[in-house]
Amino acid sequence: MTETSAAVQRGNASETLKHRPLQPSQKPSGGRWNSLIATNTAIAIGSRIHGSKSEIYVNGMCVELQKGSTSCPSIVIVNGEPKFAENREILQNPTVIVETIANDVDPLGRAEKLEGYLALPSIKECILVRSDQMRIEHYARQNAKQWLYKIYDERDDVVSIDTLNCKVSVAEIYAKVDLKLSGLSSRAIN
Repeated sequence: MTETSAAVQRGNASETLKHRPLQPSQKPSGGRWNSLIATNTAIAIGSRIHGSKSEIYVNGMCVELQKGSTSCPSIVIVNGEPKFAENREILQNPTVIVETIANDVDPLGRAEKLEGYLALPSIKECILVRSDQMRIEHYARQNAKQWLYKIYDERDDVVSIDTLNCKVSVAEIYAKVDLKLSGLSSRAIN
């Protein structure tokens, strides 16, 4: 029995993902700037929700999408008690998803993933953070079929994550991102 199949039998999805060889199309994208932006965002949100009933997961928590597929967003937040698939480490009730998007992500795949996130009944807010430009797209659920869409692209903008009673500035999210190396507009420099 291989290490991967043993992990599958034990129901440990993260162990399975950790030990499965990546195909070229599966390799993580984004590199340094993608990781730095995701880290900045997780620290900013995490510091504001510390002590609440919310849990924040960074890089590695997969969520169950409809149609039996899964996705592993950059940051997943659950407001309340997390629910997992039976004998697995796949979250079934994310409240907020933050996805850091690299410039090499296929637009069609990105759209399909976004549709999957927005179709989840538990999702209240979905935030897409670009790593190739200073741009944050924020979707906030208004009702079952209506979303409020906002774009933040100025350094002084503040993203309000109402579900978590949390505000994070664009400057915090893009802190330490090197303008010359990343290709971002000058508005992202601290």
